[in-house]
Amino acid sequence: MEALLARGWRPVPFHDFILKIHARCDLSCDYCYMYRSADQGWRERPRVMSPTVASQAVSRIGEHVRTHVLSGVNVTLHGGEPLLAGPELITHVVRAVRRETGGATARIQIQTNGVRLTETYLRLFDQLDVRVGVSLDGDRAAHDAHRRDAGGRGSYDAISRALRRLAGGSFAHLYAGLLCVVDPRRDPIATYEALLTFTPPSVDFLLPHGNWSAPPPLRQEGSPRRPYGKWLIAVFDHWYDASRKLTRIRLFEEIINGLLGGTPHAESLGLEPDRIVVVETDGAIERSDALKSAYEGAAATGLNVVDASFDDALRLPVVAGGQLGYEGLSKTCRACAIARVCGGGMYAHRYRRGSGFANPSVYCADLYLLIGHIRRRVARDVVALRAGLR
Repeated sequence: MEALLARGWRPVPFHDFILKIHARCDLSCDYCYMYRSADQGWRERPRVMSPTVASQAVSRIGEHVRTHVLSGVNVTLHGGEPLLAGPELITHVVRAVRRETGGATARIQIQTNGVRLTETYLRLFDQLDVRVGVSLDGDRAAHDAHRRDAGGRGSYDAISRALRRLAGGSFAHLYAGLLCVVDPRRDPIATYEALLTFTPPSVDFLLPHGNWSAPPPLRQEGSPRRPYGKWLIAVFDHWYDASRKLTRIRLFEEIINGLLGGTPHAESLGLEPDRIVVVETDGAIERSDALKSAYEGAAATGLNVVDASFDDALRLPVVAGGQLGYEGLSKTCRACAIARVCGGGMYAHRYRRGSGFANPSVYCADLYLLIGHIRRRVARDVVALRAGLR
């Protein structure tokens, strides 16, 4: 860390604050990185964030805003399932964020599985100006294959009712979009079309969390198969060829942004410094919770909002590692032609027991296939556009 500072490198302030206001969930999804992966620290944490810890966490956000003169921050209420925290705590946290961030813009969102997203909650979020993101994995069969409750019952029906409320006229302005975990065993077009039935303003396709030591489904080291890349290509072509874009797909837009010379702004790819910080229910300051899929304590900093600032976290080598951009990539990635678009993939997906995170993503072959396909499609269109302007 000292060597980096001596060379003139400086950490980038956090802009995205994830507040884990409830540490339990009312679903038992089979791919969940919180409850079914390497880090089982949730068992030792309070079920719900206390108002005292919440106030201290928000105070630290305000302190960070003032120290770095930030014009705006993103605050996400998360879990577990954040709606389990109840309306009183949610209201307390949101009002405290507005108060502590002062003149800065605080964009507040809640990320929910949707099971408890009642009209009462939607009216509250309308009053508090909180946007709502919902997780949905496609049609009933695709969704209920993974996202069930502890009794094995699917959650699609409850979530579809909630989404109809959210997408309806009086609450549509709160609708942030859908998160969908990719399952290459499901039909890609049917999955995408099922998501479109709920008119999402945006869709984030997420790769299941995995790494070289704990590979995701259908990914085997050395195998020529690239099921995730092929699945995403099918969705990309369907989305890209549409006469009218019915939703934004962040992964595709950010890849195009990178190919055209911009800097992708997504945790899953690109070389932007990691600006995400998490506060757990006990006040522990942690890195992105996707790291929980790597090993026990991978996200930990050893700090707590009770007696440490977010600037204290920025000074830690484990946090600096996520902000090094190109320098932080493995030798393999630095030699790759698409490194500045892919960025090595999500940091958590690079882990291998014995070599840490100094590796390409476990999805390297899939990302290479996808980005190469998008590059060819966009390049043809750019050439055609230039020819038409002559």
